[in-house]
Amino acid sequence: MSQRLGWILVLFGWGLLAAVSLASHTLLPIDETRYATVAWNMWQRGDLLVPWLNGGPYADKPPLLFWIIQAGWALTGVNEWWPRIGTSLVGLLSTLLTGRIARRVWPTDERTAVMAPLILLGCLWWSIFAVATMFDMLVACATLLGVLGLIQAAQDRLWRGFALTGVALGLGLLAKGPTILLQVIPAALLAPWWAERAPKSGWRSWYLGLLTAVLAGVAIVLAWAIPAAIHGGPQYTEQIFWGQTANRMVKSFAHRAPVWWYIALSPIMVFPWLFWFPTWSALHKLRFWCANNDHGLRLCVAWLLPVFVTFSLISGKQPQYLLPLLPAFALGLARLLSRTDQQLLRKHQIGPALAALILAVGLSLVPTLAPRFAAPGWVQEISPMSGIAIGVCGLILLVPRRIHIETAVALIAGLGVLVVLTTKWSLIQGAGEAYDMRPISRYLSKLQKEGTPLAHEGKYHGQFQFLGRLTNSPESVEQHQISAWFDKHPEGRVVAYFRKPPEEIPADFIQRFYGRFVTVLDQAAWNKIQASSR
Repeated sequence: MSQRLGWILVLFGWGLLAAVSLASHTLLPIDETRYATVAWNMWQRGDLLVPWLNGGPYADKPPLLFWIIQAGWALTGVNEWWPRIGTSLVGLLSTLLTGRIARRVWPTDERTAVMAPLILLGCLWWSIFAVATMFDMLVACATLLGVLGLIQAAQDRLWRGFALTGVALGLGLLAKGPTILLQVIPAALLAPWWAERAPKSGWRSWYLGLLTAVLAGVAIVLAWAIPAAIHGGPQYTEQIFWGQTANRMVKSFAHRAPVWWYIALSPIMVFPWLFWFPTWSALHKLRFWCANNDHGLRLCVAWLLPVFVTFSLISGKQPQYLLPLLPAFALGLARLLSRTDQQLLRKHQIGPALAALILAVGLSLVPTLAPRFAAPGWVQEISPMSGIAIGVCGLILLVPRRIHIETAVALIAGLGVLVVLTTKWSLIQGAGEAYDMRPISRYLSKLQKEGTPLAHEGKYHGQFQFLGRLTNSPESVEQHQISAWFDKHPEGRVVAYFRKPPEEIPADFIQRFYGRFVTVLDQAAWNKIQASSR
């Protein structure tokens, strides 16, 4: 398979993911809607320094994602599709950078450069987050740029390489804070093990270059953080310089989650590759090739293993935190597969085919089994066609008697992409309004334009702000405070959440929200509900 065909397949797969994502759902609550709202608030205020949410500075995340969203809006106007396409383009760039790294590390091995991006795109977790409006793909892209800089530095372009690494660290810090340091620095420290040769000026110059890159990255983020702190006030200053760095690091080592959690999730995160026999056959030879000075494989190990172990020890675990490690997995697996026999037999495809069939049966049975597990009502409306499509794809893997390994990689990567496409389409379509905040957002926008005071029961995450283009956030009130709030605002409306059937809620507006119902109530409706609950 040529590199051109490999790129065409990657672009086609990414295009399908982006198109189905845009067609099947809007921004998903609570994370995607919150981040779009923060960007919307910054846009309204004309503020590029300080992210804003609920009328105050939003210190949970740095501004890079919000800058990307606003840059797109500046070119295309405020719209809903750019926040999703902008971040998905970062996912595409990251996938292509993986192929670039393969060509840098193994310049004579075209097969690895072809297979690595396909393996990465086929990883379930990568395909999901490649089209998600979140920060983790930005960190993955920054990590790839940082590793590419380390490779250049190790190939006698020391200061040019560390300049790129410094920029990558700065972008990562602007994307999600200090986590980028943990993603890049371990591989840099282990360079004497994986680099093909020592720098001409010695390892002392290497570590001096690494220190310079770290300082450059810190300088980049401080170029934003210092003016933002001055603009945002003392509390925001404390949060971005201490609350979001040192405090989180101290709290993260409390071991509240099991150390083996990421190991247990790995088969799902890199599905379907760990169900494929050639993967295990290739990994079995990893130690041999590392011992025989395959410096690229050593880099993959130095990039992946220390970070995986560290994140396993840290209590704050989310699967997307490991996204920057998936390119290392894809590169290592592609390199190992390129050293195996080029022809595979039908029996080698049984693993992913069987996994696809099991998944297909499971998805087809979800509507039937949902009532037994107290699942939300919309789960029963999921179409079984998604399971059938995945099952057919699994059977296709068993059609060829013999198959070229690169063709097999492309087919199995297609299976991974298809699983994301079909499950996303079927789940979101079955959920209907349960994950679509546009109807209630439009209703709240209408009320706000009429001058109606708005309140929100409990913490408000900004899920209605951007989708409804609200100019002000609803006031957050606890449940026991709602009656008092209505006394001050008798003409107002409150957004409240219930598990009751819709016919039991005398609401002005009601729609599904996850496994509950989100409602808009006036004072009379609230008093009636309170009286009936006593």
